[in-house]
Amino acid sequence: MKSVKSLYSFGVARAATVAASIILLVACGITPAKRHIPTAVQERRDRGIAMWKSLCEKSGVFVHKTVSDVEGIYLINVRLQSNFGESAEEQYALDDPYGHDSTGDLYIHNFLRGFHHHPKGKPSPYKDAPRIGYEFVEAVDPKDGKLYRFTSRIEEPWLTDKRYLKGVTQLVLERTPIEKRSARYGVKFQDISTREERDYWIAGSSLKVTDLETGKVLGERIGYMIDWAQGSRAGNRSPWLFAADNACPNFLHGEPRRAPAASSQPGQSLDFVERVLKAKYREEW
Repeated sequence: MKSVKSLYSFGVARAATVAASIILLVACGITPAKRHIPTAVQERRDRGIAMWKSLCEKSGVFVHKTVSDVEGIYLINVRLQSNFGESAEEQYALDDPYGHDSTGDLYIHNFLRGFHHHPKGKPSPYKDAPRIGYEFVEAVDPKDGKLYRFTSRIEEPWLTDKRYLKGVTQLVLERTPIEKRSARYGVKFQDISTREERDYWIAGSSLKVTDLETGKVLGERIGYMIDWAQGSRAGNRSPWLFAADNACPNFLHGEPRRAPAASSQPGQSLDFVERVLKAKYREEW
């Protein structure tokens, strides 16, 4: 049985592979040869960066109202795929590469308590992101179109399967069919890129928290990122992963960058939502 944590790290490992290759080349005394950039290419790059900087002026984290002791949330949509920009189609696919996070069941599980494990007595590594998670998540499962309430349960597989070492635990995602949602607050991501922005490898993103009873938006994060190399795939390069290094707001939680920024994208959805909807805390977790 695969661990939820190992699956969740796929995007992080993908981003780190490119960085590791560069480090290896430098360690061996190999540096990329300087190349003359044609004037037309440089001008196009400059236009793209100027457009991105203009868009950054309206980006940011906007919290209009916070709510405390929230037990559960409703996911208006569920992230189904990752987009690393590895094909011409992915340049224009409106699937929110800025908001890249886990996908499918992992995206749902990411919002639940216990998914982001903190050793007892130790807080989240990020000062601005507690990563506590919620007691339950309600969402329509894209696989069957039915509404469920999702919860987490810790199980000890070693008790029934001797292939596991004694004491091993794992977090299991459980789903219960429900007739209607009970969560008051909804979370929705949206790609807000225009065709012209994508022409210059700019991705725009909106992540909203809405009071579903009043229809009021409680908070929204608007972000943009650009691939300065304008979609170059030289050396197995993944343009949208590299674009994460040029993002506003960035993904670094106020910390110095020690790895490709794409490695900090997973978990970002919960990070923002918890700024608006303060999760009810239980000591047993």
